[in-house]
Amino acid sequence: MIAVWTVVWIVVIVFVAAVLQSLTGFGFALVVMPLVTLVIDLKTAAPLIALAGLTAYTVNLIRFRQAVDVGELARLGAASVLGIAVGIWVLVRVDELAINCAMGAILIAYAAYALLRPEAPRQPAQWWAYPAGFLAGCLGGAYNTPGPPVVIYGSLRQWPKDEYRAILQTLFFINGVLIVSSHLLARHMVQQVWTLYAWAAPALLLGLWTGARLDRRVDQERFRRLVTAMILVLGASLLLGLGHR
Repeated sequence: MIAVWTVVWIVVIVFVAAVLQSLTGFGFALVVMPLVTLVIDLKTAAPLIALAGLTAYTVNLIRFRQAVDVGELARLGAASVLGIAVGIWVLVRVDELAINCAMGAILIAYAAYALLRPEAPRQPAQWWAYPAGFLAGCLGGAYNTPGPPVVIYGSLRQWPKDEYRAILQTLFFINGVLIVSSHLLARHMVQQVWTLYAWAAPALLLGLWTGARLDRRVDQERFRRLVTAMILVLGASLLLGLGHR
């Protein structure tokens, strides 16, 4: 039996994260995973957020599909496929507290980078897409958070705004399909996962619609900085073990 307050918490968090994802092109799992694991265990949260994330990426991919850079996507996608298997292996074999601490460190590192926004002396070579994509696959398979390596790589490559969001959505969609398939094969999609997804899906779609409506009215840079600060706090809480049950 799932507690009502657990469902309400997940629905609210999914809605807020979907608005963020619609506005910026990333951040859904970064926001949802730490907060959802406060009320359900990681082995339930991972397949649940994988399903919700795939839904969000599908909707946003349709929205930004015309701006996709096929070359960048091919390099990132090929490497991420290899990393997903490693991430799934980590999920089922590594202690949950260790995963939460690692995830906290990842969030803090990403937030620090985003807040400092260091100026790169030159754009990194295209071959850096391969390690970035592989790490994204690892993080996606284990934590449903493939974003940080690709977000950092895209920022250093100085992708235009629409191209930036289009590449992220396409890569996240590919990762999402593979991650959900892996969870299905591993029999992680238990009844509780599907029940929670049924409650979260309407909030997810409403959040994506709301974000699309707000897209032209919100100061993107200020919004990103506020969200990055929140991610920093969430990362610190996980690293300190505040979210471990």
